Amino acid sequence: MFAEAGEASAVAARQLARNATAVAAIAQRLLDHPPRAVVTCARGSSDHAATYAKYLIETVLGVLTSSASLSVSSVYAAPQSLDGVLYLAISQSGKSPDLLLAVEAAKRAGAFTVALVNDEASPLAQLADAVLPLHAGPELSVAATKSYIAALVAIAQLVAAWSGDAVLETALQALPADLAEAWNLDWSPARLALEPARNLYVLGRGVGLAVAQEAALKFKETSGLHAEAFSAAEVLHGPMALVGPDFPVLVFAQDDETQASVETMADEIAARGAQVLLASARGGGDSLPAVVAHPFLQPLLMIQSFYRMVNALSVARGFDPDRPPHLNKVTQTV
Repeated sequence: MFAEAGEASAVAARQLARNATAVAAIAQRLLDHPPRAVVTCARGSSDHAATYAKYLIETVLGVLTSSASLSVSSVYAAPQSLDGVLYLAISQSGKSPDLLLAVEAAKRAGAFTVALVNDEASPLAQLADAVLPLHAGPELSVAATKSYIAALVAIAQLVAAWSGDAVLETALQALPADLAEAWNLDWSPARLALEPARNLYVLGRGVGLAVAQEAALKFKETSGLHAEAFSAAEVLHGPMALVGPDFPVLVFAQDDETQASVETMADEIAARGAQVLLASARGGGDSLPAVVAHPFLQPLLMIQSFYRMVNALSVARGFDPDRPPHLNKVTQTV
C-alpha cells in the first residue's frame, strides 16, 4: 500500500498525457450531444470517486448527476429509460458482475457509457462505448490508493475538457508535482492522535466529501477503526449527539466556498471537547498541512497525504495494511 500510494504522482503524469486524445474525443461528443443527466456506476472506493464526479459535474456544468443503484439491474432486472444520459462506470478491476450487468442494462436503455477503468483488457473496458484508462498499473494491495486518485484525475480532466475550463486544465498540469509534495507532508500528529481511537467521524463538504468517504473506508479497511463519513453540513442532523471529549474528528477543508462553513463546524465540534484534526491549505493552529492548489484538486492532494498517514497508523495499531481481513481485491457482488 505504501509503495503504491507513493506512485500517484507518476500515475497522474502518465494518465494526463496518455488520455488527452481520448478525453478530447469524449468531451467533443458530449458537446455535440449534451446529456440530459449523468449517472455514475461504482462500488467501494470507486463510488467515492463518483461522489467527486457528482459535485464537480453539477458545480461546473450544471448537469444533474446521480448514483446508480446497481441492484435495480442486477437483482430486480427493472427496465430503465436512459436515452440521452451519460453513464460513467468507475472501476479498478472492471470485473465486478453487478457493475457489468448495470452497464449492459444502461446500454440497452440508450445511455452513452464511458468506463474509467484501470484494466484496459477487462470486461468493462470491452463493454463500454468509450474508455478512459486509469493507467495506475498493477495494484496489489487490497486497499485502493493510486487507482482511486487516478479515478479523480480522470474525472477532473474530463470535466475540464468538457467545460472548456482553462484554469482547471492548467492546474491539472501542475498536479503530478503537487501530489509529490503532498506525499511528503507530515501528518504524524493525526497518526499519534488516532492510534488509541476506537471511533471517529470524517467530514468534508462539496468536492471534499468524496475524500472524507474514502478516508473513512480506509480507516476501517487498514486499521480496524470504525469511522463514519458525513458532509459537514449534515453532521448536525443527529450524528453530533455522539461528539464529545475523546471523540476524534478528521475534517477536510478545501479552499473554496465551503471552507468557512466547514471551519465553523470544526470550531463547534472542538468546543464540545472533541479532538479535531483539520486538513487545510490555509494552515494555522494545529491544522494538518495541505498543498495550495486549485480548490477542485485540493481533495486529491489531501487524500494523498492521508494515505501515507493511514498506512503508518495501520502498522502502529498492529494491522497489515496490504491484507485487510475478510476482503478481496475484486468483489463478486451480483
